[in-house]
Amino acid sequence: MHVLDLLQARGFVKQCSDADALRDALSAGCVSFYVGFDPTGPSLHVGHLLPLLMARHLQDAGHRAIALFGGGTGLVGDPSGKTEARQLLDEARIADNLDRQRAQAGRFVDLTDPARGLVVNNADWLLALHYIPFLREIGREFSVNRMLAAEGYKQRLERGLSFLEFNYQLLQAYDFLQLHQREGVTLQIGGDDQWGNLIAGIDLVRRKAQAQVFALTLPLLTTATGAKMGKTAAGAVWLDADMLSPFDFYQYWINVDDRDVGRFLRLYTLLPLDRCDALAALTGPDVREAKRVLAAEVTALVHGAEAAEEAARAAVAMVQAEAADALPTHALDADMPWVAVIASAGLAKSRSEARRLVQQGAVKLDGETLTDVDAVATAAALGDGVVLRVGKKRASRVVAE
Repeated sequence: MHVLDLLQARGFVKQCSDADALRDALSAGCVSFYVGFDPTGPSLHVGHLLPLLMARHLQDAGHRAIALFGGGTGLVGDPSGKTEARQLLDEARIADNLDRQRAQAGRFVDLTDPARGLVVNNADWLLALHYIPFLREIGREFSVNRMLAAEGYKQRLERGLSFLEFNYQLLQAYDFLQLHQREGVTLQIGGDDQWGNLIAGIDLVRRKAQAQVFALTLPLLTTATGAKMGKTAAGAVWLDADMLSPFDFYQYWINVDDRDVGRFLRLYTLLPLDRCDALAALTGPDVREAKRVLAAEVTALVHGAEAAEEAARAAVAMVQAEAADALPTHALDADMPWVAVIASAGLAKSRSEARRLVQQGAVKLDGETLTDVDAVATAAALGDGVVLRVGKKRASRVVAE
């Protein structure tokens, strides 16, 4: 399968500047591409994991990955997708964040062999720029009217857009030109909120180097409930184990909405597509197995197989301990709808109330949210017993009679 078709099938592609020409370029030989990260935080998070895994698929197909870290642009701050200006960080904090993020990126993409991938820092060329020569050479190529029409800038104009942030698009476009000239880069990948910046880079390379280069963007993910992917009540889902433990990371994935499981398996794991499709086809309580696979695969990818196995064991142990220590046990007939089980166990006054609680996301089976109001409690699903929890105060252990 052509790598572009693979990326499409897995759900990575939102927009492409010239899909036919890019397909030909990717078929003709090794393409050098880059993905950029501004080190404005001490860790990457699951939002950054998407472009890294997209880069992994491209690298596995024989293309050369360049991870650009914004030691220069991080001092400015990208206004794209932001309702307010970022807090400005000093150079020491940026440098420390960059070191941490660079080590994390190397877990997913080979950045040790320059023929396959490498790390660059745009501070190497941005901090040495002379302002007036830069304006004369690069600034003259940009239309203010066109920049203001970009979605990222339009959203910020109402709240206020500083001149510092207004320069960001020029700097990112200049990165593309520099990497094209230094490393032969012909493709930039990034989130779809970066589309205007990527197109500006394509235009600048065309004007200054008379070359065709490409942009490929990923969709900006939201969950089935409409929430921004990777955000929880406690904050971002970090990749750093000191900021979010492997256990809590595992719990995030095992508790995703049933409707998101198939999509996340294709995007966030390296499992073959046919395996992802088979797991995505599971329904009812069997979806819990697909969630366990998702949680195990992503946790192993980020924290290692040993940490993933330990997190899975800890999750089971926590549920079993809770059941053994304090919960009443109800033996019920198998093959009942879960809403009937909830009512029979005394956790809801009626089936209709139980149905409403499921719809509200208030019911958990062994710590996993039940989302299907028509799901049936089969004997296989009940196994040796399931901890059924409604809200924070009501819980019971149910077993097959």
